[in-house]
Amino acid sequence: MTVPRIDIDTIRRLPKAVLHDHLDGGLRPATLVELAATVGHTLPTTDPDALAAWYYEAANSGDLVRYIATFEHTLAVMQTREGLLRTAEEYVLDLAADGVVYGEVRYAPELMVNGGLSLPEVVETVQEGLAAGMAKAAAAGTPVRVGTLLCGMRMFDRTREIADLAVAFRDAGVVGFDIAGAEDGFPPADHLAAFEHLRAESVPFTIHAGEAHGLPSIHQALQVCGAQRIGHGVRITEDIVDGKLGRLASWVRDRRVALEMCPTSNLQTGAAESIAEHPITALRDLGFRVTLNTDNRLVSGTTMTREMSLLVEEAGWTVEDLRTVTVNALKSAFIPFDERTALIRDVVLPGYEAAL
Repeated sequence: MTVPRIDIDTIRRLPKAVLHDHLDGGLRPATLVELAATVGHTLPTTDPDALAAWYYEAANSGDLVRYIATFEHTLAVMQTREGLLRTAEEYVLDLAADGVVYGEVRYAPELMVNGGLSLPEVVETVQEGLAAGMAKAAAAGTPVRVGTLLCGMRMFDRTREIADLAVAFRDAGVVGFDIAGAEDGFPPADHLAAFEHLRAESVPFTIHAGEAHGLPSIHQALQVCGAQRIGHGVRITEDIVDGKLGRLASWVRDRRVALEMCPTSNLQTGAAESIAEHPITALRDLGFRVTLNTDNRLVSGTTMTREMSLLVEEAGWTVEDLRTVTVNALKSAFIPFDERTALIRDVVLPGYEAAL
């Protein structure tokens, strides 16, 4: 029996949820050009289309230095109140236009203080921009709920301070915490004080692990630090042989630890070889709680619609698979249970039925 192909217009209409998406990796090219001009920052090009192409080429170059350098330009325009307000508001509107009904946006406040803003002022400003975006999206008939994850940079020493920020703003839109940055050589256990504080304060957190570094990174994130989700986690497959799960892989699957998987990004960083062979499909088949994410929309030249379309076209995913990863994301979102349940029951499931 042939499974009907899902066209991209149908996929665009489907309600979506994204858990792993970086604010500084998802600016609109035209906005980046305009903001760079206001702060006197020099870009590789001032043509928005050419700039988008430059980002995509750099991300696909296989050169880690070039990949990291792309964030230099986005961060340069996110040091002022005006820049943060605009990028945060547009972030929400772009999600809404892509059919996203729930999103978690993450960023590192410590990377946005070069313009004189304090860490609390950065968080307050981003939250103001996100609120403005959510209000506009709701008024346009495309409501989207956005929660914030604050990131500590794992190669620096301010993670405990950022954890304090997450606690302070947890009733003002911040729903959790993460550590980001170079994974290899900077193990999560180096930041144990931050994670112990978050656990003591009942603030959930995810940890980037299992992308540039293997199973020890995932093990530390879960068993030493106590993460509730794993950012990427593609290398959990190293603990699976011929379909048989090792102890760590069994722990991840059996305890329903969500894996925040980002197929296009993983291809660019070399964590996966192709969409067709990306671990997300095999892990889905083995019963893991996989979720689908964009990571960095500008840098990767992607959207949730594109990520879904690639899996349909190249990995044979069905609409039921897309619905499953959407429900998975909401089940593991860092918002209250009743809000998650309502989004699944009242928005996602009816939305899939209506679109099909």
